[in-house]
Amino acid sequence: MGQERVRVAVDAMGGDFAPQEVVKGAVEAAKKGGVEIILVGPLERLEEELASCDWSGLPIRLHNAPQFIRDGEPPAAVLRAKPNASVMVAARLAKEGEADAALSMGHTGAVMIAARWVFGNIEGMDRPVGGGVVFSLAPKTVVLDLGPNVDCKPRQFLQFAALGVAYARCLLGIVEPRVGLLSNGAEEGKGNRQTKEAYKLLQRSGLNFVGNVEGWDIFSDRADVIVCDGFVGNVLLKFSEGLSAALADWLKERLSALLSAQEARKVADELRGMMEVERRVGGGPLLGVKGVMIAGHGRSKAPAVEKAIQQAKLAVESHLIETIEAEWHKVRQAIRG
Repeated sequence: MGQERVRVAVDAMGGDFAPQEVVKGAVEAAKKGGVEIILVGPLERLEEELASCDWSGLPIRLHNAPQFIRDGEPPAAVLRAKPNASVMVAARLAKEGEADAALSMGHTGAVMIAARWVFGNIEGMDRPVGGGVVFSLAPKTVVLDLGPNVDCKPRQFLQFAALGVAYARCLLGIVEPRVGLLSNGAEEGKGNRQTKEAYKLLQRSGLNFVGNVEGWDIFSDRADVIVCDGFVGNVLLKFSEGLSAALADWLKERLSALLSAQEARKVADELRGMMEVERRVGGGPLLGVKGVMIAGHGRSKAPAVEKAIQQAKLAVESHLIETIEAEWHKVRQAIRG
């Protein structure tokens, strides 16, 4: 795209701290350059938040969307009732070519539904997939799915692998990503019925499949892309978040006898932050839809919003969607023989 700015439609009303923190993060992203921000939401609210920001001369414009999703509202029902909700409008701007990507820090279910309804799935993909780099100790390891797809058919593991390979190539710069299937043992015969069938498909996929991997292999550099169903992935994610928080508290207590309270707190917070994805990358693309839709964490503050916008920029500039479609086409051809 040369020196052109990447246009990102930002759902300003999505997230626990919207619109204040979303607007602040968008302004910071615009200051860093390389992006044009389209803030989507009720104009009066957007103008009110921007009044306290230094945004004069920045590539930021406003797009009115008077409706938005409130806390506790069921996503599917409310999006049917509110077709002009800010998350839907942001997605439509990207779909219709007025933006290159859309972003929301709102309810993940609502973001996923909006992405499916507006962009549609890539041909042959069952559902959108959530995943990406999760662990600071494994900054080049992609794990997916992390929640949306709980009950998976074997063919979906194949889809996850193709999506993960494209993600690793475009966003991490890995030329020939290695794919591993998360299981309860590294041997070929390990796993349940679904993963055993998925193993056979992955062997025929033409991907750089290294076989089954175990939990500790996430940190061993045995695979660049690790696939699992959303049930396992989400349990893994939540367990890791809880473990890091517990270890941080334990470490803070132990270090308090050796370090000042401020130093002990700093070390503990660093450990806790290793599992807080929103601090490090802000958000990631929903994979499997025909457009760049970044889903961020609802707890995100301005720095995380800015990082999520940078993820959108990278996804567009690296031609993520085109890479996914090409990778998936090759995999389908290999399976058909």
